[in-house]
Amino acid sequence: MRAPRRRLWLAACLGGLLIGTAAQANDERFDCRTLEGEPAPATAQQWLERSLWAGHCYLYEAHAVRIGHDGVRTLALSHEVRDGIERGVASFLDGPPMVFERRGRIGRLGWAGEGGEAPPSPAGIAERVDAHYRLSLGGEERIANRRARRLDIAPLDSFRFGHRLWLDQATGLTLKQTLLDETGRPLETFQLTALERPRLYQGAVTLDARREPPADPWRLGWLPDGFTPQPVDTRSARHGEGVVHRLYSDGLSTLSVFVAPMEEVELLAPGLHRLGVSNAAVRHRDLGGEPRQLVVMGELPVRVLLRVAEALEWPEAP
Repeated sequence: MRAPRRRLWLAACLGGLLIGTAAQANDERFDCRTLEGEPAPATAQQWLERSLWAGHCYLYEAHAVRIGHDGVRTLALSHEVRDGIERGVASFLDGPPMVFERRGRIGRLGWAGEGGEAPPSPAGIAERVDAHYRLSLGGEERIANRRARRLDIAPLDSFRFGHRLWLDQATGLTLKQTLLDETGRPLETFQLTALERPRLYQGAVTLDARREPPADPWRLGWLPDGFTPQPVDTRSARHGEGVVHRLYSDGLSTLSVFVAPMEEVELLAPGLHRLGVSNAAVRHRDLGGEPRQLVVMGELPVRVLLRVAEALEWPEAP
């Protein structure tokens, strides 16, 4: 397969992570106005939780720059909330034209019946992250002409990458973030260059409905500790029902698994592929009595993706 077509297929896979659909309405909501009266965070974990809520509750327009292995790209960003439903748009301003949109409600950390009440992500992510990363506060810096507090997030094992965030002192919004490899070297930096008119949504944002887990014929024989299935709608109009996509997360890092009959998808060469900062491990395996293409993709060390791909099991029917 020629490289441009391969990148397009992988981009379609990545689009499944970024484009969400609104779930059925439910009566669980978070009133963004409560953020106005809260005291300034005192700990690293509190800063992380504040930034997550801020990302849902603030309306803004911004310009940003992304610096990665493929060079420098500039973007225009926007985030709005209407009737409790969020809509975020990122448009690349140079290079190949690309627009990513995310529309939906605040997600949960587990399927219905798994993990008790399946709390909303911002309420549970900070606690989950603290179990697998070491969080520490750095000093104050100036980013996009705004006062920022640095938050360092170092993994406690070798199965995930580290993160460094610079959070706006006034709003909690992330002004800059850097992904760090196993040696601490930057893999990608994403930084706002201008944040325009950030204002708190004067209403409540809606939580996602509780979803029942799907019945998959296969299972993952290994995942890094802390990664759990995410209750998101991963169906795509691009693919038939035979193409299955599942998403796993530890609260910061995500891992996608795509399993499909080989005649139903555009085939990729077995091996490793790269899309931006994400790696993808591709395998062609006999699963469930027929040849299938398996793609494991995420912003994780390559050996983790390969191990997940090799450990996928498809038990024989009784």
